[in-house]
This record gives sequence, structure tokens and C-alpha cells, in this order.
Amino acid sequence: MSKTLFAKDALLPTGWRRNVLLSWDDAGRLTQVQPDAVAPRDVPVSAGPLIPGMPNLHSHAFQRAFGGLTEFRGAAQDSFWSWRTLMYRFAAQISPAQVEAIATWLYIEMLEAGYSAVCEFHYLHHAPDGTPYADDAELALALLRAAERTGIGLTLLPVLYQASGFGGLPPNEGQRRFIRATDSMLRLLERLRPLCEAQGARLGLAPHSLRAVPPEGLREALAGLDAIDATAPVHIHIAEQTAEVDACLAWSGQRPVAWLLDHAKVDARWCLVHATHMDAAEYRRAAASGAVAGLCPTTEANLGDGIFDFGAWRGAGGRWGVGSDSHACVNAAEELMMLEYSQRLATRQRNVGADAGEPSVASAMTLAAVQGGAQASGRAVAGLAPGQQADFVVLDAAHPSLAGLSAADMLSAHVFASHRSSAVDTVRVAGRPRVSAGRHPLHSQAAAAFIAARTQLLTTP
Repeated sequence: MSKTLFAKDALLPTGWRRNVLLSWDDAGRLTQVQPDAVAPRDVPVSAGPLIPGMPNLHSHAFQRAFGGLTEFRGAAQDSFWSWRTLMYRFAAQISPAQVEAIATWLYIEMLEAGYSAVCEFHYLHHAPDGTPYADDAELALALLRAAERTGIGLTLLPVLYQASGFGGLPPNEGQRRFIRATDSMLRLLERLRPLCEAQGARLGLAPHSLRAVPPEGLREALAGLDAIDATAPVHIHIAEQTAEVDACLAWSGQRPVAWLLDHAKVDARWCLVHATHMDAAEYRRAAASGAVAGLCPTTEANLGDGIFDFGAWRGAGGRWGVGSDSHACVNAAEELMMLEYSQRLATRQRNVGADAGEPSVASAMTLAAVQGGAQASGRAVAGLAPGQQADFVVLDAAHPSLAGLSAADMLSAHVFASHRSSAVDTVRVAGRPRVSAGRHPLHSQAAAAFIAARTQLLTTP
């Protein structure tokens, strides 16, 4: 396999450059990214502009199987909370083999849509009756196998879930597959660490939310994580819903983000997933911590969560990335489009995602989301630069929506004017081709297994 590639156009961390020669080593790390190069003889030439692979910083893999199945009115006012009840019913019956089939297909969808890595927020731990499997790591191992088989980069984030509400309310029946004591979680992390390292995956921890992890559980889990790996990523759902904010105020007298900043050492290891409902002081303080805001625009729209104040966050110097969360949509470019369009609707302005250094919205947002996603994943996937992993996407320069345009305009057309996945030609992860001519080699086989798993779930009494 060639470990070099020549691109007439490539989006580097400093912006678009022409005639870029890339080389990587046997480990898949970029050793050379040389703009203004002369194409060496016999070096492959990319089929179109090169952009960095996008890290997906928030995923619940099993939820892909009920995409589209909650889009009907079941209450006078449907909300996140009524959706969650339906999700619990689905989660109650899914098997390890079904989880693996669903995740395998999902990760292929991600790769074909321009994601090269995923942070898996993994909270489905136990058997349907809540008892541990004979191998306590069984469901985590299913996700590791799915990532290894498909070739996507993985940050595995086992979820600590202990309560049904603020103040340590007892878990309800729908949560019994999620629940773990803190010492059980730390044993799981110890078990998973060498397995993750063996396949190049990263291991972190996800306290589910402040409503699901009491203060003492959060404190003990973070201390235990530091003893295992003081650099491990920490992800948490926070301030996704106004009802969550109100409940936190009633419990503690503080809003969720403010409480977290006052009671945990939030820093650049942290990803604040959603963080939709913050006040001005929380935006400033959270941004100053160095944490990444984990934005999931299509899921937040699907669930009616609200609109993140992107201007306030960027104005405070905040870092951000995108995730597909419940996978109502699986497409890196579409998350960027939805984020931009939500801001246009909220501010009644256009081209909100551009910045002083990059006037092209698609280019500016791609670079920022890659940087934030890399930080949140705890992996060296921050773009096309020496020392980073050779994760990149080649756009199809012959696609009708892209043909004849400049490279920057091709990316803009990919994000705002194409069917998005259709303009992805090639995806490489650590230099290895995972998608060619828009398709993963396991596409058909994995799709059939996914359909079979979903059919089983829908026909199970």
C-alpha cells in the first residue's frame, strides 16, 4: 500500500493550499505535509480536494436501529422526555449480537459520510433484567469489534449511571441495564484499557449527567479515572433540556454548568455534550476552562432541545465539535449545515460560522470541528499536519454539484448544495483506505445484518 498521496488542493490547519504532498509511516502518522510541491512520478493523485476526516464526538450506537420510529405524536406535547421513554423500551430488549450488528453498520455509515473517528458514549452495560453478563465487558467488546472490523477510529466512553434524578433518586426500571456502582465502573475501565490500546482505541469515562450521577459518585469516579489514566477524556451530558436546568436549580440552587464548574476540575479533557442552555456567565466560564462543547445539531433539532448560542461560545473563545448522538442523521457535513442554519434562524443573519481568518463557512467550520473533535476524542486526529494521524476525506471533483468549482467552493457545495454523502469519494483512516468510490467494502453485508437485527427487535414481543 502506498504511503504517499498528492493532492492538487488540501485543507490544512492553516487553510487551503495547492499541490500538497502527504506521506505517512507504518503506524499511519503523517510524516510530511508539503504544500507547493511538484508531484513525484508514480505517486497516486487524489480524485478531488482533500479535507481532514471529521471526528464524531458523540454517539449512542444502538439508537441507530430505531431512527425514524419515534416520529409520531404519542402525547399532547411530545418532548425529549417522551422520546426517552420509547428509547428505554427499545434498549430493554437489545442483545449483544444485535448491538454489534447495529454498530458495525452505523460505523460504516459514518465512514461513508466523512467521519473517520467516533466517541462512543456507551451506557448499555447489562442483560435485560439488569444483571451483569458473565463477561461484564460483553457489550463494550461488541463495540470494540465493530470499530476494529470497520476501521473507524474509536474513543470508548463507558457511562457511569447511578440515579434517575438530581439528589440521587433511585433508578427506574427502564434504566436497569445502565446502572453501575463506581467501583464496578473502575474495574471495567481497568479491564478495557489494554484491549483498547491493543487496537489503537482510546478509553475515557462518561459520567452520564448530573441528574444520573450523584456528587459523591462523580467525585470518586473522577479520582479513580485519574489513577488509571490522568489524561483520559471525560464526557458528560449537560444542560440539554430546560427541564434539566430547572431541576438542577431546585436541587442545588445552581444551573448545571455552573454547578459542574464549581465542583469538578473541568479542563481540556472534558467534553460538555449539548450544553444548550447556559447563561452568559456559564458560557464565559465553560469556554475559559478549555472544555469542548459537544454539539449534536440534528439530534438537538430532532428532540426539540433548543438552539446553542454559537456566537456567545465562540466570542468567549470556546472550542467545539459535532456528533450524531441518536443518529437521526449520520452525516458529518449535514451536522455542520444544521448548526449553521440553526444560527441563521436564531440570529436572522447568514454565514455565521465564518471567522476572521476564513470567510468560507464550510472551510472555517470544518477546521474548527476537526480541532474540537480531536481534543474531545483524546486522539491525534486534529487535521492534515505532521504528527497527526493520516485521517482524510477525498471529495469527488466530478460530482455534478462540485465539478468546475474551486476547492473551497467544492467544500461549500458539499456542505450546502449536494446530497452530502454522495460527494464523498474516498476515506482513509491512519492512511488505510476504508471507503473507495463512496462505498465501504462491507457495505452490503453489514446493511443486511443491520436490517435483520432491527427486524428481530421490532418483532420481539
